[in-house]
Amino acid sequence: MDMLLTARGAGLAVVLAAATAATTWILTRWVTAWLIRRAVLDTPNQRSSHSDPIPRGGGIAVLAVAWPLIAALVWLYRPGDSVAWIVLGGALVVAVVSGLDDLRGVAVAVRLSAHVACVAVVLAFIPGKFTLFQGLIPVALDRLVAGVAWIWFMNLYNFMDGIDGLAGVETASIGFGVFVLAALIGAQGGPATTVAGLVGLILAAAACGFLVLNWHPARVFLGDVGSVPLGFLLGWLLTTLAMWGYWVAALTLPAYYLADATITIAARALRGERVWQAHAGHFYQRAVQRGWSHGRVARFIAGGNVMLVALAAFSTQVVNTTGDLICLGGAAAIVALMLAWLARATPPGAEPEN
Repeated sequence: MDMLLTARGAGLAVVLAAATAATTWILTRWVTAWLIRRAVLDTPNQRSSHSDPIPRGGGIAVLAVAWPLIAALVWLYRPGDSVAWIVLGGALVVAVVSGLDDLRGVAVAVRLSAHVACVAVVLAFIPGKFTLFQGLIPVALDRLVAGVAWIWFMNLYNFMDGIDGLAGVETASIGFGVFVLAALIGAQGGPATTVAGLVGLILAAAACGFLVLNWHPARVFLGDVGSVPLGFLLGWLLTTLAMWGYWVAALTLPAYYLADATITIAARALRGERVWQAHAGHFYQRAVQRGWSHGRVARFIAGGNVMLVALAAFSTQVVNTTGDLICLGGAAAIVALMLAWLARATPPGAEPEN
């Protein structure tokens, strides 16, 4: 990834990102029209922050652009990387199951079984020298923790896709964050770092292209076919970072999503509510309910994510106990402030939707 620090490398990255974003935007327009013709619409429910039916399934366009590009990267840089190919296969399986759920509904047990199977197969093929806890616990237990965390991340990615623009903003934030971290890690990571960084860039750019039509007022939603596979692919990148020893960065990049979803779901479970049912209790949803626009909330979260990306980048350069504690403390403080604002800040009068 040292090439990215040169003018030529940076230029190629910009071209790749621009082409990915533009292609995703064009394809999303076509997919949106197709969804409308097929009447694949998201009807407002208890969880919804919209009042009219909106086409659901725009994630098809995101994956249709990102998946082949990622496959091409693996072929160019890591053709013998069985784990990467299994991840790509798993993303397709998850996308198909999630797409069927968008169309006619799939039982929770079936969806979760598919998630568990895809994650388990990937983890089974990862060499034993790569672990979350750097060999401090038995590999079997390490894999179990990694699997539970990854599956939870996939599902919270779906839970958090509740207002216009938010999933796109988070995907762009984490994807660009991984790209920045890979550039900082540099050549010491080898081809694997190149693949991880460029995969992050592709996912981020595709999310930006999708955001053009998903920004408030949204003309199309990702649907499960988009949010769950994105959670799967980003979960792979974050798990990979953690297994390379950059676990602080892997926790920092998605810290807001992790905190909002985990705190909200845990609170609902403690109240005896059915956590798998639709609801509108997330921090970002509460901000919208008080009168903040979808765009204002998404921009606020994007701003917080920029700080988290910067902190994650810093953590890769200060790899010691003191540095880890400072970065984790900083991430916790940033997220706490974000959640506090979302939970309590009151709009100064009627804010126009934008």
